[in-house]
Amino acid sequence: MSSPMLDEAVLAEIAGNTGDRHRPLMFVNAAIHTLDPVIGDFPAADLLIGTNEIVAVGTGLHTAAEDDGAIVVDCTGLAIVPAVVDGVAVAGLRVRPADRVGALTPGNPATFALVAGPTSGRSVLEMIVWRPEQAAAIVVDGEIAQVNGRRLTPAPIEPKPGPRSVESPYLGMWIDETCFLHQELTADGRYDETRGGRPHAYQGAFWIDGDRIVYRDDLGFWAYGRFVDGVLHHAGYVLRRR
Repeated sequence: MSSPMLDEAVLAEIAGNTGDRHRPLMFVNAAIHTLDPVIGDFPAADLLIGTNEIVAVGTGLHTAAEDDGAIVVDCTGLAIVPAVVDGVAVAGLRVRPADRVGALTPGNPATFALVAGPTSGRSVLEMIVWRPEQAAAIVVDGEIAQVNGRRLTPAPIEPKPGPRSVESPYLGMWIDETCFLHQELTADGRYDETRGGRPHAYQGAFWIDGDRIVYRDDLGFWAYGRFVDGVLHHAGYVLRRR
């Protein structure tokens, strides 16, 4: 049985949604797995995003769609799951919203996947370890990157075998405002994170394209970040180079 498809007329409307009158996007009638232990999951709910962040998540948001001028995307038969994964967040061990990396929490980056649903338990965890070929759509920082089996944005930077040598002004040690997260980007294309004083908490490869950085952790999941005016924004963290 094929996966549910998103309405092509709505997708065309989204494609033309640019300029000063940029409208928010509202994904409705979806099973939503927030991975936020406070918010929890919803068997049927809505998710509202602004330019690149989640604005609201929960039931009954669609009633305000017209007031907000939102473009409504019907997700009947689909589940929304985070596309950035933090194993500690999945386990429910983070307390503050800023620490729940990847959770579908208001204020966090709008990066998620729409998959055939509803899903639960192991199946949702398997989906969020970045299996794009199984997703009806993938949204990265508020932009629909893939939909109905076709890519709408340039292909992501893919891993290349063998040693690499990276030349970038962004190499070095990056530390967030609370000093909880230390992330080192080295010239061999590898990153090494210390979190809460725990060394080598996450390690993997990275690729930089312009102001965008893509991570692939050695555990198998993907994450994203962006450099803005010398500041690295990554999964809810704000890091500066030291």
